[in-house]
Amino acid sequence: MTGVLSTKSINRLLDGLDPEQRAAASAPRGPVCVLAGAGTGKTRTITHRIAHLVRSGHVSAGQVLAVTFTTRAAGEMRTRLRGLGVEAAQALTFHAAARRQLRYFWPRVVGDRPWDLLENKLRYVGQAANRAKLGTEVEILRDLASEIEWAKASLISPDDYPAVTARAQRDIPAPAAQVAEVYRTYEELKNAAQVLDFDDLLLHTTAVLEEHGAVAEEFRERYRCFVVDEYQDVTPLQQRLLDAWLGGRDDLTVVGDANQTIYSFGGASPRPLLEFTRRYPDATVVRLERDYRSTPEVVALANRVIGAARGRPAGSRLKLIGQRPPGPEPRFAEFDDEAVEAGAVARRVRELLDGGVSASEIAILYRVNAQSEAYESALAEAGIPYLVRGGERFFNRTEVRQAMSALRMASGDGSSDLVTTVRSVLARVGLTESPPAGGAAKERWDALLAIVELAEELASTVADADLPRFCAELDQRAAAQHPPTVEGVTLASLHAAKGLEWDAVFLVGLAEGTMPILHAGDDEAAIEEERRLFYVGVTRAREHLWLSWALARTPGARRNRRRSRFLYGLVPEDHPAARAARSQQKPASPVKTRCRVCGGPLLETIDIKLGRCGRCPSTVDEGLLERLKTWRGDRARELKVPTFVVFTDATLMAIAEQRPADEAALVSISGIGATKLERFGAEILGVVRASAES
Repeated sequence: MTGVLSTKSINRLLDGLDPEQRAAASAPRGPVCVLAGAGTGKTRTITHRIAHLVRSGHVSAGQVLAVTFTTRAAGEMRTRLRGLGVEAAQALTFHAAARRQLRYFWPRVVGDRPWDLLENKLRYVGQAANRAKLGTEVEILRDLASEIEWAKASLISPDDYPAVTARAQRDIPAPAAQVAEVYRTYEELKNAAQVLDFDDLLLHTTAVLEEHGAVAEEFRERYRCFVVDEYQDVTPLQQRLLDAWLGGRDDLTVVGDANQTIYSFGGASPRPLLEFTRRYPDATVVRLERDYRSTPEVVALANRVIGAARGRPAGSRLKLIGQRPPGPEPRFAEFDDEAVEAGAVARRVRELLDGGVSASEIAILYRVNAQSEAYESALAEAGIPYLVRGGERFFNRTEVRQAMSALRMASGDGSSDLVTTVRSVLARVGLTESPPAGGAAKERWDALLAIVELAEELASTVADADLPRFCAELDQRAAAQHPPTVEGVTLASLHAAKGLEWDAVFLVGLAEGTMPILHAGDDEAAIEEERRLFYVGVTRAREHLWLSWALARTPGARRNRRRSRFLYGLVPEDHPAARAARSQQKPASPVKTRCRVCGGPLLETIDIKLGRCGRCPSTVDEGLLERLKTWRGDRARELKVPTFVVFTDATLMAIAEQRPADEAALVSISGIGATKLERFGAEILGVVRASAES
């Protein structure tokens, strides 16, 4: 089914879309910007748009390239397009699309064999760090690797790195000159070994299109229509590649939500989304705000979370409108320690399971991966199956590889019923009629059943689907790491949960220092990104939403934690935790917004941190600053964390300028709150005194 349809058939294609979705799907060929809130059906909208363009004869299916940011999202898009009869359209991640193009054009441009892809860069980063006389502990190498990835995604060269990071007041894992040296040496080592990292796929593809006219012409003849999903997360490098793909054309549809920008640390920016109409003044802009995912109760809470954000640009002010029937109110819970919190979550999960909610429709989400351990233990003790997202990949599991091998061997059997054939073949490798009682055997059985369910999905969307076609589908999914759903409660970080949804979501560990994360300090941009991350977590829930925090990490420890600032105004007034918090609150100190030197207003984040405006002279004690940096480096190594987690450069600069003599003076410095005071206050004051006495 690839031909042009009649007007009546085209209109039927748009049946079931709401007015805004329909407007986006049927917009004329050319620049289209879809501002799509969480749960508003953006994937449905853009796949119908692609189908509408193809069926209307504006473009052939093979001339469409749709790109997104995860293999799962790309796989979902391909499945939807296949259901609409548009199989030839390409739906890939940025990196997968670039890799395919680079491999095709490499012999013509370079002339030798394509370079291999580097799956793990730590070996080369380690060699480069050793030459730069930096530590080679895994944590340090990961920080350096992340910094290199940020620089390449931001189109920053090793030579420019020190100046750019200085202007941006960026927290970096080592002195800028040393990071730049590691970056430069890493590139030299990688090129000498003739391997590419993932960012090179984008960089080299961009260079090929920009520098080789014949290659660019061939590519642009092949692809004429582009769709970019999650456009709020595009990096400067990805935007440059997109520009190279377009070559000055404007047949582009972008979809995004600035409220869900959560990857700024990797170079992502919502600016291209927010400035789309400035670049394309004649663009069609459609706002999707009808939320079909979550109950009105969840939607109302989500709106309150993001409504409290500061400095929201006009293009991000989407307000979700719940479309589902009413459901239960979100639950809030405070606990003495993390173990008690995890146990309570496990008991509530059991209640949901007993009430008919599938384990695969329940998720426990946390800010950092280290938080998963308590929940793994609690769920295991309760006999509840779970999956840690980011653990062993589905298609790498032994039973899955065995199943795929058996299916390939049976692909010539010739049975007409795909699902029956798959069940029969998988019975030979362990799929029984009834599931085992539990444990590893149940996990293997669940994986095999998931393959059967994929066969059922293919049979329902593709007429006459047979076993060879199903094997090809499995191979494609394995290559793209697009696994099926396997039964079990999902444990995942908030970042890993982006783009997913469940009937029941538990947002746990919502305490200051974890949400927002400690190293966000008082940097307003970092705090607002943490708020958006929290918003993403809330909007993953369809019906049941649980929000909890613990006052101590371990049993018997001092209960000195506070619930996240993002929860204030959300917890109902009559909730016990709200009453307890009110009784402990102290009057807020007035915010210092004026320069301590000239008295002028402070507007920039760095100026507020330093307590003076940029035009006033610094009073920094250079000797004290060096002592503080030495102390910070020692503490960071002891705690096995990046230095900025202890204190940022800007905060150390403020201490070295203001030279606080007591705790009151220390906490008056922006970036030093109760947690930092308790943990490091005495040591910092000791460093200040020692410097004054020397």
